[in-house]
Amino acid sequence: MGDFFNTVLYPIKLGEAWVMYAWHWLFDLIGMGTGWSWAMSIVGLTVVVRILLFPLFVKQIHSSRRMQLIQPEMQKIQKKYKGKRDPESQKAQQSEIMDLYRRTGTNPFSSCLPILIQSPFFFALFQLLNNLKAMAEGDPSHGTIGPITRQVAATIESSTIFGARLSDYFLGTTVTNTKVLTAVLIVLMSATTFITQHQLMRRNMPAAVLDNPFAKQQKVLLYLMPFFFVVSGINFPIGVLIYWLTTNLWTMGQQFYVIRNMPAPGSAAERALRERKRRKGKEHKELSVPGLNGAEAGGTETAAVIEAPKPRQRAQPKGKKRAKNTSKKGRR
Repeated sequence: MGDFFNTVLYPIKLGEAWVMYAWHWLFDLIGMGTGWSWAMSIVGLTVVVRILLFPLFVKQIHSSRRMQLIQPEMQKIQKKYKGKRDPESQKAQQSEIMDLYRRTGTNPFSSCLPILIQSPFFFALFQLLNNLKAMAEGDPSHGTIGPITRQVAATIESSTIFGARLSDYFLGTTVTNTKVLTAVLIVLMSATTFITQHQLMRRNMPAAVLDNPFAKQQKVLLYLMPFFFVVSGINFPIGVLIYWLTTNLWTMGQQFYVIRNMPAPGSAAERALRERKRRKGKEHKELSVPGLNGAEAGGTETAAVIEAPKPRQRAQPKGKKRAKNTSKKGRR
């Protein structure tokens, strides 16, 4: 199983090795120190990965908005079958929910796609950095990965930032600098994740959505995530923690932009956007989902523009002669 996993991840590791090497070359060219140039190459790698995943992020946003828009219909279905635990009712409820997804073109799993697709990049980088020491020592089971030769691996392995090596991790060292740096990175990772999820739930979710059981579970997870980072982070190399923190910062900034400019319908962020547009004299577009409330199914997400009342057509002026003829016709 381990060999299969390594085989699947190898193309990703090879790509990451080349991207990191290219960024390192650039940072080394401008005179950055060896340790910092390799650390910044991981930041550069993160930026490249997130840019590649951006189309999926846009798809995730549209899917999330659709899921929020169909919540009233979803709650109607749930209310209809509330308290009915027999197999027939459960099957009928599931059938109606799936039909709602089909009619509205909604996929409840689309919001998980960016995380799932980003996972192989994360694990590939973990393997790459975790195996640097074995590569540098000439372990035959860990050969060259693209430009990362034995000599390059030894250079990365020995390079430091704040006195800590990029391949070191909290539990695998007694060096104080490494423990302090990993602890700081783990705290920052936890804080950025909490802020990102908190602003999503506080500003970009309608009150109706926040009342359902799924949202309550998310709220519980929001406060459990820092503990997860503490338990897992102490086993990750510093380089991986840098990657994780960078992607968290990217997500936080990206989400702040989306919440401000593309908020979920009915959320506090949408009300703020509506008010900003009102002050600027602009109209606000109300989102609708095809296949919902009689809209045409099978299409893409549309926006129904709230039109201003049309002005009454002004009566055309009539000449005296034309008015007199019209009056005579009326008497006949």
